[in-house]
Amino acid sequence: MASLRTSPPPPEATLVTRWTLSSPVELRAFRAALHEAVTGNHLVAGERLDEVPELVVLVATELATNALRHGLPPTIVSLLANDDCFVLDVADHDLARAPELPDAQPFESGGRGLQLARALSLDVGWYATEDAKHIWASFDR
Repeated sequence: MASLRTSPPPPEATLVTRWTLSSPVELRAFRAALHEAVTGNHLVAGERLDEVPELVVLVATELATNALRHGLPPTIVSLLANDDCFVLDVADHDLARAPELPDAQPFESGGRGLQLARALSLDVGWYATEDAKHIWASFDR
């Protein structure tokens, strides 16, 4: 397995909002709230998102799902922004394991969240604080 680059998120990004998740059941409401935070509009059932909000919501869901499955609760998702980009920061409290990119596996086996983040975002990295492991991804605004 390959390692993900260790790096803090862009320093000039400021907090827009934060969610604390403890269960996959909360992901649906989280996606709708994240869409509203990024676009300023409520998500209507069946509505197709513009490209950037769709990518932000997709990557956030994948990273939050990884944290809920493989990390220690609670999972904390922060949306940050600056003039040029949005930054997702997803934290869990399992400091014992560094994030790893899985080797090539069949798509049915899971483990694609970090690969999706790398493919769909401008940049991605991870860092640890005293009590949490953070994975972040940035997106053109």
